Amino acid sequence: MSLIVNEIFYSIQGESIYSGVPCIFVRLTGCNLRCSYCDTAYAYYEGVELRIEEILSRVDNYKCPLIEITGGEPLLQGDTPLLIDRLLEKKYEVLLETNGSIDISMVHSRCIKIVDIKCPSSGENDKNDLENLKRLNQNDQIKFVLGSRKDYEFAKETTKLISPGFPMRNVLFSPLIEQMHPSQLAEWILEDGLRVRLQIQLHKVIWPEKEKGV
Repeated sequence: MSLIVNEIFYSIQGESIYSGVPCIFVRLTGCNLRCSYCDTAYAYYEGVELRIEEILSRVDNYKCPLIEITGGEPLLQGDTPLLIDRLLEKKYEVLLETNGSIDISMVHSRCIKIVDIKCPSSGENDKNDLENLKRLNQNDQIKFVLGSRKDYEFAKETTKLISPGFPMRNVLFSPLIEQMHPSQLAEWILEDGLRVRLQIQLHKVIWPEKEKGV
Protein backbone atom coordinates (compact mmCIF):
# COMPACT_ATOMS: atom_id res chain seq x y z
CA MET A 1 0.00 0.00 0.00
CA SER A 2 1.44 3.37 -0.99
CA LEU A 3 0.62 7.03 -1.60
CA ILE A 4 2.06 9.83 -3.72
CA VAL A 5 3.43 12.33 -1.22
CA ASN A 6 4.34 15.93 -2.01
CA GLU A 7 5.95 16.79 1.35
CA ILE A 8 6.12 15.80 5.02
CA PHE A 9 7.01 18.53 7.47
CA TYR A 10 6.66 19.71 11.08
CA SER A 11 5.24 23.15 11.72
CA ILE A 12 2.72 25.23 13.62
CA GLN A 13 -0.89 24.52 12.70
CA GLY A 14 -2.05 27.68 10.92
CA GLU A 15 -5.74 26.90 10.44
CA SER A 16 -8.67 25.10 12.07
CA ILE A 17 -9.51 25.30 15.76
CA TYR A 18 -6.07 23.76 16.36
CA SER A 19 -4.41 26.95 15.13
CA GLY A 20 -1.15 27.63 16.98
CA VAL A 21 -0.49 24.01 17.96
CA PRO A 22 2.61 22.11 16.72
CA CYS A 23 1.59 19.61 14.05
CA ILE A 24 3.05 17.15 11.55
CA PHE A 25 1.77 17.64 7.99
CA VAL A 26 1.59 14.99 5.29
CA ARG A 27 0.74 16.71 2.01
CA LEU A 28 -0.47 14.31 -0.64
CA THR A 29 -0.20 14.95 -4.37
CA GLY A 30 -3.12 15.61 -6.70
CA CYS A 31 -6.27 17.72 -6.69
CA ASN A 32 -9.50 17.57 -8.66
CA LEU A 33 -10.20 21.30 -8.25
CA ARG A 34 -8.42 24.43 -9.47
CA CYS A 35 -9.47 27.16 -7.04
CA SER A 36 -8.64 30.69 -8.18
CA TYR A 37 -6.72 31.46 -4.98
CA CYS A 38 -4.96 28.12 -4.50
CA ASP A 39 -1.68 28.49 -2.57
CA THR A 40 -0.55 24.87 -2.95
CA ALA A 41 -0.62 24.46 -6.73
CA TYR A 42 2.81 22.82 -6.46
CA ALA A 43 0.98 19.79 -5.03
CA TYR A 44 -1.08 19.23 -8.18
CA TYR A 45 1.56 16.98 -9.73
CA GLU A 46 4.81 16.96 -7.71
CA GLY A 47 5.40 14.00 -5.43
CA VAL A 48 7.09 10.69 -4.75
CA GLU A 49 5.54 7.32 -4.07
CA LEU A 50 5.99 6.18 -0.46
CA ARG A 51 4.81 3.02 1.21
CA ILE A 52 2.51 3.62 4.17
CA GLU A 53 5.09 2.03 6.46
CA GLU A 54 7.67 4.56 5.26
CA ILE A 55 5.29 7.46 5.89
CA LEU A 56 4.64 6.17 9.40
CA SER A 57 8.37 5.88 10.05
CA ARG A 58 9.00 9.44 8.92
CA VAL A 59 6.23 11.01 11.00
CA ASP A 60 7.26 9.02 14.07
CA ASN A 61 10.60 10.86 14.01
CA TYR A 62 8.92 14.16 14.90
CA LYS A 63 7.56 12.95 18.25
CA CYS A 64 4.39 15.01 17.88
CA PRO A 65 0.90 13.61 18.68
CA LEU A 66 -1.02 15.78 16.18
CA ILE A 67 -0.91 15.12 12.45
CA GLU A 68 -2.78 16.52 9.47
CA ILE A 69 -3.31 14.82 6.13
CA THR A 70 -3.70 17.52 3.51
CA GLY A 71 -3.14 18.21 -0.18
CA GLY A 72 -4.06 18.79 -2.89
CA GLU A 73 -7.06 16.60 -2.19
CA PRO A 74 -6.10 13.62 -0.02
CA LEU A 75 -9.22 11.57 -0.74
CA LEU A 76 -8.32 11.24 -4.42
CA GLN A 77 -5.85 8.54 -3.40
CA GLY A 78 -7.51 5.27 -2.52
CA ASP A 79 -5.13 4.36 0.31
CA THR A 80 -5.60 7.60 2.26
CA PRO A 81 -8.27 6.11 4.57
CA LEU A 82 -5.87 3.23 5.30
CA LEU A 83 -3.09 5.67 6.24
CA ILE A 84 -5.52 7.44 8.57
CA ASP A 85 -6.51 4.12 10.17
CA ARG A 86 -2.87 3.23 10.77
CA LEU A 87 -2.16 6.62 12.33
CA LEU A 88 -5.16 6.27 14.63
CA GLU A 89 -3.95 2.81 15.65
CA LYS A 90 -0.65 4.44 16.64
CA LYS A 91 -2.59 6.89 18.87
CA TYR A 92 -2.08 9.99 16.75
CA GLU A 93 -4.77 12.67 16.77
CA VAL A 94 -5.50 12.90 13.05
CA LEU A 95 -6.88 15.82 11.07
CA LEU A 96 -7.93 15.54 7.43
CA GLU A 97 -8.23 18.67 5.30
CA THR A 98 -10.50 17.96 2.34
CA ASN A 99 -11.93 20.22 -0.35
CA GLY A 100 -15.53 19.18 0.18
CA SER A 101 -16.09 17.63 -3.24
CA ILE A 102 -15.66 13.97 -2.18
CA ASP A 103 -17.77 11.83 0.17
CA ILE A 104 -16.07 11.88 3.59
CA SER A 105 -17.94 8.84 4.91
CA MET A 106 -15.04 6.60 3.83
CA VAL A 107 -12.92 8.14 6.60
CA HIS A 108 -12.82 6.76 10.16
CA SER A 109 -15.13 8.64 12.52
CA ARG A 110 -12.25 9.33 14.95
CA CYS A 111 -10.43 11.34 12.29
CA ILE A 112 -11.30 15.04 12.51
CA LYS A 113 -12.47 16.11 9.07
CA ILE A 114 -11.96 19.76 8.09
CA VAL A 115 -14.30 20.20 5.13
CA ASP A 116 -13.57 23.23 2.95
CA ILE A 117 -16.83 24.33 1.30
CA LYS A 118 -15.97 26.29 -1.83
CA CYS A 119 -17.47 29.77 -2.24
CA PRO A 120 -18.17 31.52 -5.58
CA SER A 121 -14.84 33.36 -5.81
CA SER A 122 -13.05 30.00 -5.85
CA GLY A 123 -14.61 29.24 -9.24
CA GLU A 124 -15.36 25.73 -7.96
CA ASN A 125 -18.46 26.11 -5.79
CA ASP A 126 -20.47 23.93 -8.18
CA LYS A 127 -18.27 20.99 -7.14
CA ASN A 128 -19.33 21.02 -3.47
CA ASP A 129 -20.81 17.77 -2.16
CA LEU A 130 -23.19 19.39 0.31
CA GLU A 131 -24.28 15.97 1.56
CA ASN A 132 -21.01 16.07 3.51
CA LEU A 133 -22.70 18.57 5.84
CA LYS A 134 -24.86 15.65 7.01
CA ARG A 135 -21.89 13.29 7.40
CA LEU A 136 -20.05 15.36 10.02
CA ASN A 137 -19.66 14.43 13.64
CA GLN A 138 -19.35 16.80 16.58
CA ASN A 139 -15.55 17.03 16.37
CA ASP A 140 -15.38 17.83 12.66
CA GLN A 141 -15.00 21.32 11.23
CA ILE A 142 -16.32 23.27 8.24
CA LYS A 143 -14.27 25.98 6.53
CA PHE A 144 -15.31 28.74 4.15
CA VAL A 145 -12.65 30.86 2.41
CA LEU A 146 -14.17 34.28 1.66
CA GLY A 147 -13.08 36.94 -0.78
CA SER A 148 -16.21 39.03 -1.22
CA ARG A 149 -19.62 39.92 0.15
CA LYS A 150 -21.07 37.40 -2.31
CA ASP A 151 -18.91 34.69 -0.73
CA TYR A 152 -20.06 35.76 2.72
CA GLU A 153 -23.74 35.55 1.77
CA PHE A 154 -23.15 32.16 0.15
CA ALA A 155 -21.42 30.87 3.29
CA LYS A 156 -24.11 32.29 5.57
CA GLU A 157 -26.86 30.56 3.56
CA THR A 158 -24.92 27.30 3.39
CA THR A 159 -24.57 27.14 7.18
CA LYS A 160 -28.35 26.73 7.29
CA LEU A 161 -27.88 23.29 5.71
CA ILE A 162 -25.70 22.06 8.58
CA SER A 163 -27.35 19.40 10.72
CA PRO A 164 -28.95 20.74 13.92
CA GLY A 165 -26.72 20.34 16.95
CA PHE A 166 -23.44 20.74 15.08
CA PRO A 167 -21.29 23.19 17.11
CA MET A 168 -21.19 26.50 15.22
CA ARG A 169 -17.83 27.31 16.84
CA ASN A 170 -16.50 24.59 14.52
CA VAL A 171 -17.56 26.61 11.47
CA LEU A 172 -14.62 28.69 10.24
CA PHE A 173 -14.88 31.83 8.11
CA SER A 174 -11.44 32.63 6.68
CA PRO A 175 -10.83 35.87 4.72
CA LEU A 176 -8.67 36.01 1.61
CA ILE A 177 -6.34 38.72 2.88
CA GLU A 178 -5.53 39.88 -0.66
CA GLN A 179 -9.22 40.56 -1.29
CA MET A 180 -10.78 41.34 2.08
CA HIS A 181 -9.47 42.81 5.32
CA PRO A 182 -10.30 40.62 8.34
CA SER A 183 -11.96 43.59 10.02
CA GLN A 184 -14.57 43.70 7.24
CA LEU A 185 -15.43 40.05 7.75
CA ALA A 186 -15.52 40.55 11.51
CA GLU A 187 -17.97 43.43 11.06
CA TRP A 188 -20.34 41.33 8.95
CA ILE A 189 -20.22 38.42 11.42
CA LEU A 190 -21.04 40.71 14.33
CA GLU A 191 -23.78 42.55 12.44
CA ASP A 192 -25.54 39.29 11.62
CA GLY A 193 -24.97 37.71 15.02
CA LEU A 194 -23.35 34.62 13.56
CA ARG A 195 -21.76 32.15 15.97
CA VAL A 196 -19.02 31.12 13.57
CA ARG A 197 -15.28 31.40 14.18
CA LEU A 198 -13.23 34.03 12.31
CA GLN A 199 -9.98 32.40 11.22
CA ILE A 200 -6.81 34.00 9.90
CA GLN A 201 -4.07 31.83 8.36
CA LEU A 202 -1.56 32.00 11.19
CA HIS A 203 1.26 30.35 9.27
CA LYS A 204 1.20 33.18 6.73
CA VAL A 205 1.56 35.69 9.54
CA ILE A 206 4.52 33.81 11.04
CA TRP A 207 6.28 32.97 7.74
CA PRO A 208 4.95 35.37 5.06
CA GLU A 209 7.92 34.72 2.78
CA LYS A 210 7.58 30.91 2.72
CA GLU A 211 5.46 29.11 0.14
CA LYS A 212 6.13 25.46 1.05
CA GLY A 213 6.49 23.56 4.28
CA VAL A 214 4.14 25.83 6.27
